[in-house]
Amino acid sequence: MNGYTIQLLVPFASFISFMMVFLSIPTILRVAHSKNLFDEPNQRSVHRMRIPTLGGLAIFIGFLFTYSLFVDWFKFIEIPFLIPAILVIFGIGIKDDILVTAPMVKLAGQLIAVIIVVGLGGLQITDFHGFFGLQPDPFWGTVLTIVGMVFIINGFNLIDGIDGLAAITGIITMLSFSVWYFINEEYHIPTLAAALVGGLFAFAYYNIFSKRQKIFMGDTGSLVLGFLVAVVAIEFSEFNRPDEQYKLIYTMNSAPAVAIAILIVPIIDTLRVFMLRVSQGNSPFTADKNHIHHRMLALGFTHLQVSLIIGAINIAFVILGFSLRNLGMLKLSILVLSLGFIVAYIPSMALYYKKRHFIRRLRHMKKNK
Repeated sequence: MNGYTIQLLVPFASFISFMMVFLSIPTILRVAHSKNLFDEPNQRSVHRMRIPTLGGLAIFIGFLFTYSLFVDWFKFIEIPFLIPAILVIFGIGIKDDILVTAPMVKLAGQLIAVIIVVGLGGLQITDFHGFFGLQPDPFWGTVLTIVGMVFIINGFNLIDGIDGLAAITGIITMLSFSVWYFINEEYHIPTLAAALVGGLFAFAYYNIFSKRQKIFMGDTGSLVLGFLVAVVAIEFSEFNRPDEQYKLIYTMNSAPAVAIAILIVPIIDTLRVFMLRVSQGNSPFTADKNHIHHRMLALGFTHLQVSLIIGAINIAFVILGFSLRNLGMLKLSILVLSLGFIVAYIPSMALYYKKRHFIRRLRHMKKNK
């Protein structure tokens, strides 16, 4: 099979995944309604209606079928143990969407899935790309890979708080990684991404635009999405190792920092809320409404507006990362993270000044009575 045919089949994989998810969600909705499987509104919810949470089931089915089918067509060597690991992630996600699962049980399931692809599959960080001249040994490379992947998985789980945000972030993230592989004429990761992105587009239609058939991706969707993004992020870092760059058409010297730029939304939001919770004397895993998207909703933006604004910012960071891909690992990491935190705190500052202005108006009204 020639390269041109493969290039045509990558978007076709996305189309197959899109159709599978688009056609399966109405059936899943009927099952959810018949079995009373809803996300009940509570004090932390940003919605007021009972919404089914099994959208992740459709995304998982669409991805698994399409990826397995098209990888076989391309005769790729699959990422070792990816399918067993994602089945574990799916299992803990679907259990949490149907029954309440303790946070530690969810974390244990994530660790098992990550250890399968890292410990058994050999997916791990082996190069720091010149970061302070350090190089990880096998033990610390394994530890850092496990911690990093669990962090990314939970990052996507945490940003799944409003309509469209996790799906849009996942689409931007996977497409950004895929473009680099595609221009270097490597098609395995673009195929994996196409199998996921097509499903995310179909899900986004129901999640964002549909009124009568609205559905959430639930933990099943956000955990599967976060896991696959984490796998691709590690692969991306290893794909651009200095000792492997002679094989590439286009190269970069700061691949992990570029990955941070691509993943800026879940990384910054997770770090920010964890620091806030710890500073307030709470557990970093205590649920609250301090996420960036919550702040933007409080400013009066709609769900779609918030998701599109954050998506646009994500794209700007992707462009920044690729434009400065040879700046150096340390310099680019500091630049991206610094800008990320600055942008992340803009909604909080705007909300603070909005509240101050409101209080001043109230005091002014009282004086004039």
